[in-house]
Amino acid sequence: MEAIEKANAEALRRIFAAETVLVDVKPAGEVIPGLKKGMILHAGPPITWDRMCGPMRGAVCGIAVFEGLAPDLAVAETAAAAGKFAFHPNHHFGAVGPMTGMVTPTQPVLIVENKAFGNRAFCTINEGLGKVLRFGGNDKEVLDRLRWTATVLGPALSAALQRAGGIPLKNIIARGLSMGDEMHQRNIACSALFMREIAPALGQWLDEKLTGVLKFVGQNDQFFLNIAMAMAKSIMDPVRDIPNSTIVTAMCRNGTDFGIQVSATGSEWFTAPVEMPVGMYFPGYSEKDANPDMGDSAIVETIGLGGCAMATSPAVAGFVGAGKASEAAQYTMAMYEITAGRSPDWTMPNLDYAGLPTGIDIRKVLQTGITPYINTGIAHRLPGVGQVGAGIARAPLACFEKALERVAEVLT
Repeated sequence: MEAIEKANAEALRRIFAAETVLVDVKPAGEVIPGLKKGMILHAGPPITWDRMCGPMRGAVCGIAVFEGLAPDLAVAETAAAAGKFAFHPNHHFGAVGPMTGMVTPTQPVLIVENKAFGNRAFCTINEGLGKVLRFGGNDKEVLDRLRWTATVLGPALSAALQRAGGIPLKNIIARGLSMGDEMHQRNIACSALFMREIAPALGQWLDEKLTGVLKFVGQNDQFFLNIAMAMAKSIMDPVRDIPNSTIVTAMCRNGTDFGIQVSATGSEWFTAPVEMPVGMYFPGYSEKDANPDMGDSAIVETIGLGGCAMATSPAVAGFVGAGKASEAAQYTMAMYEITAGRSPDWTMPNLDYAGLPTGIDIRKVLQTGITPYINTGIAHRLPGVGQVGAGIARAPLACFEKALERVAEVLT
């Protein structure tokens, strides 16, 4: 249909025109409009306490204690069950968060501005791997790290970014792709490139705390993930509300439901039960311990990264249990079948510099039966344990079926 093709061409134009810059780090309550004390933003589509999975509940209790909404985890759990906290999806506030995706007023958030369209998007700072809040961890070690992030790391990054005048992100992504990153489960190169960019400005901060900041960022191979997520959100928000467009603007999951949003239908959610990831587990754990997939991080797949860019990161294939390194390109080739175009800015050297598959088209998903591949971490199904592995998840086909039926109703 000509109207759809024209609309999707406009969607791609907006994606490729994005000029994204990491401009600052500030407490979420100072920069996210409408975020107030007592509100807890979470990953995925809307969900209530009674339907939340174990790690999501664990993260809610932990962040409630961190925010001073409860004195301990037990009181927090009782308060949550009694409806004392207001739960909202991050996407409703221009934000994203990995795994459980907790965003609350005191937490510092990365601020990415899309200079081409004037909008901003937000994401919390990556905590590192293992027992962390985003995987449902909530003990003293987890909360102390959150407090250090809020009082030391966040202000340090803010001061450095202001000195640097912000850090453009698209070139970092382009270089990271050529160095083996796919920006979902592998961010080693981009994290190092980010450190190289911000180090001179951080170096002006002559304080005994600087060593701790450099050590934390330098040892966190996934640090750049949260920056990439905020960047992706800032790119895709201007793609919303294009009449007749069938391009997916958001994909996310909360451990119970998987949800997508489509350009033509704005903020309307199309959901289905989330699926279990398939992958590799840390020693002592197995699929019996795993929670269904969760997190807002699938926003990176909507702009062609993550599972779409597996060809550029064969090392990830083994890490997430996706087969041999030599088979990684097969995932990218499949994503070409369901996307509307190829990125002119982000290319893959080992595919003769072909552009990344970009712009998931719900029509092509249904025509081919191929659903998006999503590289993901795996959380333990019980609260308080943390990460137990990494793998690949698939978006449920039912989400795309519901979305196309609705788009057909609003075609002009």
